Amino acid sequence: MKVSVFIIVFLMENGYKKSIIFMAVSSLSFAIMSLMVRLSGDLPLFEKVLFRNIIALIIALMLIIKNGDSVWGQKKNRIFLILRGLGGLGGVLFYFYSITYLNLSDGTMLNKLSPFFVILFAALLLKEKLGKYKIIAITVAFLASLLIIKPHFEMEVVPALSGFTSAIFAGFAYSMIRLLNVRGEKPATIVFYFSFISLIVILPFSIVNFVMPSPAQWLYLLGIGVFAGIGQIFLTESYRYSRASDVAPYQYMHVLFAAIIAIMFLHETPDILSIVGSVIIVGAFIFLYKKET
Repeated sequence: MKVSVFIIVFLMENGYKKSIIFMAVSSLSFAIMSLMVRLSGDLPLFEKVLFRNIIALIIALMLIIKNGDSVWGQKKNRIFLILRGLGGLGGVLFYFYSITYLNLSDGTMLNKLSPFFVILFAALLLKEKLGKYKIIAITVAFLASLLIIKPHFEMEVVPALSGFTSAIFAGFAYSMIRLLNVRGEKPATIVFYFSFISLIVILPFSIVNFVMPSPAQWLYLLGIGVFAGIGQIFLTESYRYSRASDVAPYQYMHVLFAAIIAIMFLHETPDILSIVGSVIIVGAFIFLYKKET
């Protein structure tokens, strides 16, 4: 009972701490979702993305109805809701492709370059200050990502580049989330738009390439949708209470959770270059956090 009271007081007193806790829940949910993507096996990419968004759409719609919010959002925000949806869809497509062919921890680490792109887009679109320490951290993280990508002129580099590209799209989408929160849009409406736009774009490709899942694959597809929906709701809530560039670093909890899950359930371990690159990227954000707070 005392623990529950402490948590409630902790959340009420500090919006920044609330953002951190919401981001932790979101990161764990997305890490479990990534595991479900891998376990779903050789099902078509579009089919996996379809189920990811159908369940999230249902969850968001239920929350909208429960809270009496608008499905289509405020008129002044609709262009930004659409941009958030398209950016998020691009991020999911490239990320799912990446973790299908890379070690889960490597694909996740590349995707988690997104906080650096959040900083860039926040400076460009939200007019948040881009100081010298942020520039240093971004540069170091980009160079370190090359240790994970290991660029060379063979097809094996495509999944790694896909993971890197997913971070660009995700960074843009998260910046839109912050902008929409500042403009008074409801989190469930933001998630609904993302899922609805994704569904419209993905559905034709999914129908053409549909493969009937096995009973186990049906469960994994359901898991993808459920954990993606939970992760998306908590991520959107996290960006409500802090600046985009402040809360973005805590997405690296996803990397930790994904690495633990990959070792426990997939028996995967990253190579030494990937480990070094990941440590440098996380270290760059720790450096940035200490300099900016």
